[in-house]
Amino acid sequence: MQQILFFLIRNKNFLLSLFLFIISFVFTIQSHSFHKNRIINSANFFSGGVYSIKSNITGYFNLKEENNLLQEENARLRKQLGSNSELTSTKNTDTTISLSKFQYVTAKVINNTYSKSKNTLTVNKGAQMDIALDMGVISSKGLIGIIKNTSENYATVQSILNINSQINTKLKNSNHFGSLVWNTENPNTVQLIDIPRLAPITVGDTIITGGKSTIFPEGILVGTINDYFLNEDKNSYTLNIKLFNDMTSLNHVYIIKNKDAEEIKKLEKETDDAE
Repeated sequence: MQQILFFLIRNKNFLLSLFLFIISFVFTIQSHSFHKNRIINSANFFSGGVYSIKSNITGYFNLKEENNLLQEENARLRKQLGSNSELTSTKNTDTTISLSKFQYVTAKVINNTYSKSKNTLTVNKGAQMDIALDMGVISSKGLIGIIKNTSENYATVQSILNINSQINTKLKNSNHFGSLVWNTENPNTVQLIDIPRLAPITVGDTIITGGKSTIFPEGILVGTINDYFLNEDKNSYTLNIKLFNDMTSLNHVYIIKNKDAEEIKKLEKETDDAE
């Protein structure tokens, strides 16, 4: 103990300078968004490299499961293409018009949290691949989250298992819309709130994205209704949704680019400013 005290006394000037430097460094980051973003991006770069090494090792042992998922996805895509062909042949419409503005970039999940209140994922694609904030992220089974930060080669994703997440979704069979949120209780179940009392609800019905934003196209799978209850206001329901995705075991994902997003946002901003 005495040696520790002697050490502190001998180096008091250095330790005081170090302490003041750390304090000023923290205040600088908190008060300047530019410095804060640079620190976050640097952290993403270093943590992304570590997660990538870990992911490469564990990914080798999951090849069989991934092959099965790819086969399932190919089957669903073939079925969807067949349905589109039938619709095109029976109606004089081009069913590809609504989908043409969306591009999909494949990525791999190299880190994933699901036991916190604000869960995130890290994927191995970043600004170098034109990945940007507010792009949607899905898997072959459905909805996952939204891009919230990027570095050159990596990006972090705000999971749907996050108390800040709020995504427009709807009942597939009735087109009644609500907001998808999470109450932190179960990583396999999220909640769809603000569904009108008049909406016809059946346990087992499918929930999909509503397409009311520039982030996700309409029709991305979310899950099925597990149960529901009437809210205290007696005017709306809260639905518990069992997810199609196993959010505790994610590997390959798709990042969605909306080519018209900037144009739409600019137009909406000009409209709001005019009002």
